[in-house]
Amino acid sequence: MGKKKLLIVESPAKAKTIQRYLGKDFIVKASMGHVIDLPEKEFGVDIEKDFKPKYVTIKGKDKVLREIRKAAKESEEVLLATDPDREGEAISWHIANALKRIKKEGIYRVRFHEITKKAIEEAIKNPDEIDENKVNAQQARRILDRIVGYTISPLLSKKFKKALSAGRVQSVALRLICDREEEIRKFVPKEYWTVEGIFRKETSKFPAKLFAVDGKKLDKFDIPDENSANQLIDRAKKAVFVVTRVERKERKRKPYPPFITSTLQQEASKRFGFPAKLTMQIAQQLYEGIDLGKERVGLITYMRTDSTRVSDEAVKEVRNFIEENFGLEYLPKTKRSYETKTPKSAQDAHEAIRPTSVFRTPESVKKYLTSEQYKLYELIWKRFVASQMKDAVFNTVSADIEGNGLLFRATGSTLKEEGFLKVYPVEFEEKLLPDLNEGDKVEQEDIKGIQHFTEPPPRYTEGTLVKALEEEGVGRPSTYATIISNIIQRGYVEKEKQKLKPTELGEFINDILKKLFPKIVDVKFTANIEEELDKIEEGKKEWIELLKEFYFGEFKELLEKAEKELKSLKGEEIGRECPKCGAPLLKIHGKYGTFIACSKYPECKYKESLKGEPIKTGEMCPKCGGELVIKNGKYGKFIACSNYPKCKYTAPLTYGKCPKCKEGDIVERKSKKGKKFFGCSRYPECDFISNKPPSEAKK
Repeated sequence: MGKKKLLIVESPAKAKTIQRYLGKDFIVKASMGHVIDLPEKEFGVDIEKDFKPKYVTIKGKDKVLREIRKAAKESEEVLLATDPDREGEAISWHIANALKRIKKEGIYRVRFHEITKKAIEEAIKNPDEIDENKVNAQQARRILDRIVGYTISPLLSKKFKKALSAGRVQSVALRLICDREEEIRKFVPKEYWTVEGIFRKETSKFPAKLFAVDGKKLDKFDIPDENSANQLIDRAKKAVFVVTRVERKERKRKPYPPFITSTLQQEASKRFGFPAKLTMQIAQQLYEGIDLGKERVGLITYMRTDSTRVSDEAVKEVRNFIEENFGLEYLPKTKRSYETKTPKSAQDAHEAIRPTSVFRTPESVKKYLTSEQYKLYELIWKRFVASQMKDAVFNTVSADIEGNGLLFRATGSTLKEEGFLKVYPVEFEEKLLPDLNEGDKVEQEDIKGIQHFTEPPPRYTEGTLVKALEEEGVGRPSTYATIISNIIQRGYVEKEKQKLKPTELGEFINDILKKLFPKIVDVKFTANIEEELDKIEEGKKEWIELLKEFYFGEFKELLEKAEKELKSLKGEEIGRECPKCGAPLLKIHGKYGTFIACSKYPECKYKESLKGEPIKTGEMCPKCGGELVIKNGKYGKFIACSNYPKCKYTAPLTYGKCPKCKEGDIVERKSKKGKKFFGCSRYPECDFISNKPPSEAKK
């Protein structure tokens, strides 16, 4: 009996799926992610020796590595099948180096883009070598992040609050959120009006908007106030209106391309409110394998991809599916191709995110999936099927109605052919107009002015932040989930009704970084680094060259300057004077928390604690218009008016609907012994209690 072959993947779930396919001739082991990395508690990079990294076995991974070495000794071949991206390539490279002493030859690289029997067998038949360029790109990124994190973070922590962190890409994400908050604060609403009419032809009524006055098209702010609107309304009421133009057209709406990592995160955020991290966790489960009764199979292709490319085989299968299930009227004559807009990179070698078999419909696997897995799989499946279907076709009509120098425009739209909307519905509004023809007289039923105000840009959601990062070319979509999760966990950003809002600490850190390390939080500079990493991966640039340009180009000088400036930096002025000496008071983010102190310290030692400062909700009191805040009471947290005791308005602080009775709200309470817990507001009718609030908890 010959020796077995050892195949190494990253996760136990994937190992379990693949072991079933390969049988007894293979040993399948999981590395559990990276096994070797830079040391956790030291810098681990020798800058003077061409940024030579010091790699060590990750704490707790000794046992994993021993098991891999033992299995490799007993195996004929070692197949490194970690994920097909930069991180996966680096894991394979580290494992290959760790095995060199015991195995001089017989180590190969294989890459799976989907976990199906056919794909795995095909990959094993065509083993490859480790891509050194991908490894170098990963090393360069890892060392860049180490340089930034292990030099700036200790500086901040030493001067301010303990454990402050300044990651390279997360600092840019924080800046985008802080910049948006500043835009919102500075925003001044501007008033404008529109004039709209209801017209009638015979018994049919239809709306139209004032489009032009005396032959000049109206711009947004051309009707600035109510008086201007009323003048136009009076003029319209004296007019006799006639249809002067009717234009009928067909408008086509193309299907969306299949998902890539960033668009999947955006759509899951928009439709289901999934955080990016949760979306990637669920996608990983679907990729690695789900038990479907008698078989275990990966339901989707690899979920870290920048490419909208789809294999010819998958296109052929989905076209057959469309013809069989919907008919030829939904199938274009030729296949649809989608051009990948992102630069050629590690992840462009992959396909788009799609089902591994389109005949494995969401309904057929629903009973094997959690509700979250089903939602995401159905979304991926529908998007892929729709991407190869016909356009949706709309009949549109535009009619101009004129009288007394005023031109009103009415538009209508009706669905003619649903095309891809059959599978992937999107919101659209059908508007019916009566049969209008040039020369028709129409009666005015009502003409009115509508007041509007411009609105500030909205705060980012996780989905819209992902979109912004991708558009700016910052980071890689596969890292966005971790970036967003980190800035929330570190207290720099909080979620308010699914929107990302910077905390006071987050804005403070952002201000410090902008002042001391402008390049680190510069969006274009960070995007340029991503382009340089792509060049390394394509073999067009040396990785050590990039590190030298970054560190010796400007960063080292900024670091030395920052150390000096931080010594003199005390805090931020709050607009109040010290009651003892009259000097400005500062808010200081110290090692042991935030407090207010005199700027003349140590000459004046005046200090205030912020421990009792209430948390603002961002909402106004319905009684007096004061700001609502969250307070701590005898029985837990509650909402109260900041104008207390003049206004005694209070309301319970709720954390979503009760999961048990579905009627009451979850509120915070305290037991007789002072222990905090969460319970239903309908107690004692509903006795639900929990030590933690639901995941939808208000922050």
